[in-house]
Order: sequence, then C-alpha cells, then structure tokens
Amino acid sequence: MARVTVFTLGGTISARGGDAARMSGQEVLAELGGDLDVVLKDFRRVPSSSLTHEDLAALAAEVRATVAEGSGVVVVQGTDTLEETAFVLDLLCTTEQPIAVTGAMRRPDLPGADGPANLAAALAVAADPACRGLGVLVVLADEIHAARFARKTHTTSVATFASPGTGPIGSVVEGEPRVLLRPAVPPTLCRLKLDPEVRVALVTLSQGDRGELLEAVDHRFQGLVVAAFGAGHVPTWLVEPLEELAHRIPVVLASRTGGGATLSHTYRGPGSEYDLLHRGLVPAGPLDPAKARILLHTLLSSGAAGPAGYDRPRIAAAFAHLNGSGLA
Repeated sequence: MARVTVFTLGGTISARGGDAARMSGQEVLAELGGDLDVVLKDFRRVPSSSLTHEDLAALAAEVRATVAEGSGVVVVQGTDTLEETAFVLDLLCTTEQPIAVTGAMRRPDLPGADGPANLAAALAVAADPACRGLGVLVVLADEIHAARFARKTHTTSVATFASPGTGPIGSVVEGEPRVLLRPAVPPTLCRLKLDPEVRVALVTLSQGDRGELLEAVDHRFQGLVVAAFGAGHVPTWLVEPLEELAHRIPVVLASRTGGGATLSHTYRGPGSEYDLLHRGLVPAGPLDPAKARILLHTLLSSGAAGPAGYDRPRIAAAFAHLNGSGLA
C-alpha cells in the first residue's frame, strides 16, 4: 500500500460558503475512499492569496522531510497562487518522490464541485511509482502538468490550468496516471533556498508607461523582473533606467504575454531584446513573469548576491538551463 502525505493549506476546496470559514483537512479528505495509506497534515487554513514566503519556506522544509521518509506528497491549496507554490516546491524540493499540487475551482457546496475529483487524481499521481522523477506536478481536471509550465488561465473554469507552449505531460484516466511526456531537464541543478527577507519586485509594463514604478524599485529590492511587451521589448525611454538598475541588482527580462520564450536577437533596435540583453538584463526564456520572480528570489536566497555585487553569470545560467536549448 503506497503512502501519501497530504498537506492542506486551505482554499476553495475547503471553503464553507463564501465567507472565511474553512473545513479541516480531515473534512476535505472524508469523501474519498481507496486503499492508500494517507497521512494528513493540516498545515495552514488560509486563502492562497494570503500565503507568505515564510509559509512556503516552512512548507518546503516539511515536504523535504516527508519525501526523505519515502512518502509521496499532495499539497492542497487555493488556486490563486497554486502555480507559484508548485514552482517554489519544484526548486526547493529536489527528490525522485512524486509531489502533486492540487485545489478546486468550485466550492464544496456548489453544483459540480471539482475538489474531490482533483484530490483523488492528485493522490493517484503521488502514489504512482511511474510519476517519480518528474519534478513537482500540478494535477487538476484529470490533467498532469509540470510545475514550471503550469498557469491559471481563467478566473472560473474548472479547466483553468494549462501549460502554454507545452501542454500537459499526462492525464489521469480511470484513476490511473498516464504519463506521456517527461521534462527534458530538472528545474534546477541543485536545491535552492527561499529567504523570506529577500525582496524581488515584479513590474508589468503597459502602453505609455513612464517608468514611475521603476523609480520605486531602487534601494528597496534586491532584484527585479520586468514583464515587458511581446518577446521582450520596452519603450526606448526606459532603456537607460533599466540599464542603470541592472548595474546594481539583477534585472530579468520576461514577457507579459504568458506564453512563449523571450527572444535574444530577432529585433535589434533601441528597446529591443537584443539591446536590453547587451545592457545587462537577463532573459527569462520560457518562464512567465511570476515564475521568473520565484527563480530569481531563490537564486538570490542561495548566494547569487553579496556585498561585492550579484553573480550575473550564475543567474543567467540558471534561467538558460530551462530554455530548452540544451545550453546552460
């Protein structure tokens, strides 16, 4: 009998109506049967929008201890920040054991509640030896996604989670996980850390942006992710301010589109990806802005910055590791 440890954090799957009341983890699991050896840990009982870096660092530490004992893991939380929790665990919990993150889009008291089915699918994934070595997985709507690619793409749909540019790596059919694809590389070459005291800003550009938010970044944050236009473009008047910031802190160039990789040399004019990368910015590659922020945060937490300045080559190599080119 496979053993699976379930960490419950709260979220829609445990909601009692539309207010702040939350069911316990035992109540969430009560409707599920099966022959699994399930260990329950009521870790938090909050909406996912209120999870902190302190919460995630503590969760990762407990998950690492749990998988070291040979248990698979399911993390249950709200879907608002589920993709971020999954990627944090992917970077902090280097293990062969299956780790699945799931939640629900419809409250238990609403018709068609999806929580029980999602939880059953996640338990099946976490218990299946065939799901070992895949990194952390996001499991909802009977689809299995790699954490590094998964995104919430719709406010209400039960099929909200998708992996733009890649698609799911498998599915759960008749309660059995079927893995069709495997990520080419692990998310990182070494386990990283998450220091809650590190501050990384995320600034999303919009048409006519004059850069006022960039002025608020300097001397307040240790790193910056810019969610730029298209494949990595900014207004010409923001080039010099970004270059100045990149001399002091790591500045990662991501795309606000939500799908596809940043480019490196297709466009070469002022404010283009070529221009910005040659001024010291680091390309996010296929990572969306939120995940680029997480990776940068963990790199800075793990010693990629210091009194002598930040280690740009190391940061650039960590992002390049995930770009699919085989180069790092």
